Amino acid sequence: MNHSPRLPKMLAPYLFVMMLVIQTPKLLGTDLTPQTLAAFSRYVELTETRISTELKRPGQFLYVDGLPEVRRGQVLNLLRSGEIFIERLSTPDSSGKEIVPPGGMLHHWLGAVFIPGATLGQTLELVEDYDHHQDIYRPEVVGSKLVSRNGDDFRIFYRLRKKKVITVTLNSDHDVYYFPVDSTHCYSHSYSTRIAEVADADTPQEHEKPIGHDGGFLWRINSYWRFEEKGGGMYIECESISLTRGLPPVIGIIIKKFVTEIPRESLMMTMGSTRSALLARVQAAVRK
Repeated sequence: MNHSPRLPKMLAPYLFVMMLVIQTPKLLGTDLTPQTLAAFSRYVELTETRISTELKRPGQFLYVDGLPEVRRGQVLNLLRSGEIFIERLSTPDSSGKEIVPPGGMLHHWLGAVFIPGATLGQTLELVEDYDHHQDIYRPEVVGSKLVSRNGDDFRIFYRLRKKKVITVTLNSDHDVYYFPVDSTHCYSHSYSTRIAEVADADTPQEHEKPIGHDGGFLWRINSYWRFEEKGGGMYIECESISLTRGLPPVIGIIIKKFVTEIPRESLMMTMGSTRSALLARVQAAVRK
C-alpha cells in the first residue's frame, strides 16, 4: 500500500502557480528593449494628455468627478465612509486599440481616499516629507531619502521591497514635480529615473543587477496625484502606471491575473497608509 502524502486537490494547482511565479524570471529571456520603452512612453504621453484635460475642467478637478452621475455618487459615498476606491484603467492608442509593449506588461491603476478634517497644507507636509516615507509606507518602502529640492521639484530615493511568494528588493530614484493650483488644489507627477534590482539584499554580498537585465519585476513607474480640499476634508487620488516584464504565452494565462494584482495591492497599501498617516496628524492637531 502506498502511504506517500497526497496534496489536496485544491492545493495542488495553487502550488503549481506558485512554482511558475518563482521560476518566471528564469523562463523569460526578454530584456528591457528600446521598443518596450517606446511603447511605455507612448502610453504615458496619451495618459498625460487625458489627465491634463481633466485638470482643466471647471469644478471637476478629480478623476472621479468625471464618472457618470450614479457611479460618481457611489464612489464618493464609499470614500466618505472611510473606504479606499481602486479601479483599473486603460489608455488606448489613437485608433482605440490596446497598447501592448513588446516583452513587457503595463499596469495602470487609480486609487482614491478621503480624509475628514485634513487640509491641503497638512497633506503636502506629509507627502513631501520623503525622509520619513520609510516610516509611513512600510513594509514596501524600507528606505527613503530626499536627495535634493528646488522649490516644488524634488529628487528622491526609495528602497522598495515586495514579498509575494518571493522577496524582491529594488533601489529606485524618482523625480517628483508639484503643481500648486490654489489654496485648495494641487497635483503632482512622479517619474522613476532609475530602478535597480538588488541581489542578496541586506547581506555582505549585496549588489545591484544590471538595469534592464534582471527579473523584470519593475522597470518603470509613474505616479500622478491629485489633492483637493473640500467637503470638510481632503480628497486624494493617485494614478499609477508601471512597466514590468512580460510573461511567456505558455504560462501567461495561468499567472497573468496573479502578477497584475501586485501593482493593485501596492497602490492599495499606499493609499491606505496615506489616509492613516494623515488622519493621525489631524487627530493629533485636534488634541493640541
